[in-house]
Amino acid sequence: MTSSELWTRATADRYDAEEAEASSAAVLGPALAFLAELAGDGRALEFAIGTGRVGVPLRERGVPVVGIELSEHMAAVLRRKTDEGTLPVVIGDMATTVVPGGFTLVYLVYNTLTNLLTQDEQVECFRNAARHLEPGGRFVIELGVPPLRLLPPGQVAVPFDVSQQHLGFDTFDLAEQMLVSHHFTRDGDDGHYRRENSRHRYAWPAELDLMARIAGLELERRLADWDGSPFTQDSAKHVSVWRKPA
Repeated sequence: MTSSELWTRATADRYDAEEAEASSAAVLGPALAFLAELAGDGRALEFAIGTGRVGVPLRERGVPVVGIELSEHMAAVLRRKTDEGTLPVVIGDMATTVVPGGFTLVYLVYNTLTNLLTQDEQVECFRNAARHLEPGGRFVIELGVPPLRLLPPGQVAVPFDVSQQHLGFDTFDLAEQMLVSHHFTRDGDDGHYRRENSRHRYAWPAELDLMARIAGLELERRLADWDGSPFTQDSAKHVSVWRKPA
């Protein structure tokens, strides 16, 4: 098992409700179109498929999808949506788990690479993607750019959401290249908040390019979002595509 923290049953059961906005057609549509185009007539493999927020609708678009998921609880929620024959899921970690066959697309979305808490494991994730790709296939990652420019000297926390239902902020350990994401989520109308946190290892785009090179992949393009907008120094995240040479 990798260093990734396991999602509990309670977290898995409420995941879809809490990520409803990220699952909307407006948000998810461009990502599905992007991934479907890259998959072409081949198969797609999703690392950390979770509850199937992306994998299930991508399969509904006609792309054969296989998933790898570390949490059995998250996979159980996915299984309520579609059967094993339609969308197979293998329980295991995305850095080392191998599934049969080749793929034209391997993808890892929603900042999930950072769940691997060491550089070595993140490198192995790239190697595992390359292992599954057919020649000419692509590995796609959606990942936030570390917001370190928002940290004035002496400050270690950056808020990323302040709303009536949720307060979220990240605290950074710059020496170890780690962050802890803190969430205070309002439960019901009684004023009580549920506190959760998770650890992540952040990485810069240039570091990912080196990981890809180690795995034998070549950067094809980097965008600011699924809609194709250009990546700049002010972009808050990136969608990067690496290609396995033919």
